[in-house]
Amino acid sequence: MRSVLLVLALCASPAFAEIEAARDLMEAGEFAQAKAALEPAARSGNADAEELIGVMYAMGLGVERDDQRAFEWYLRSAMKGHPGAQSGIGWYYEIGRGVEKDLVRAYMWYTLSAIGGDPDAAISLEEVVKKMSREEIEKAHVLIADYKPWMYPFR
Repeated sequence: MRSVLLVLALCASPAFAEIEAARDLMEAGEFAQAKAALEPAARSGNADAEELIGVMYAMGLGVERDDQRAFEWYLRSAMKGHPGAQSGIGWYYEIGRGVEKDLVRAYMWYTLSAIGGDPDAAISLEEVVKKMSREEIEKAHVLIADYKPWMYPFR
């Protein structure tokens, strides 16, 4: 019962409504309006809003494509446990676009994303592991052991 009340409270929050409205604007191609709608929630630390602004910068939707800004918005969201943003950070590290290529960190972020429930993260992990040495994988597991209890204390 308590979890149902929590879900209802989250869905009724103004930030949730603003983010859903912004998603609708993005689907309609109204990217400038969507970004304006997302910014207050993102500046307040809402991980969903941060991730969506990251998507906008990553893809150049309503803004000039800027990999460094995309990475920073994804990182803010990823550090709060947002699986989609974590997968985005993993991709940036895997490809080395906007940041220095780092397969150890790519593997770490994909793993955290998979733990958080991103279904595509497992596919990304399969691909990145093909490019890694055993030592790199072991280093990634050390980082995962550091981050996982902090981000996902009950998993």
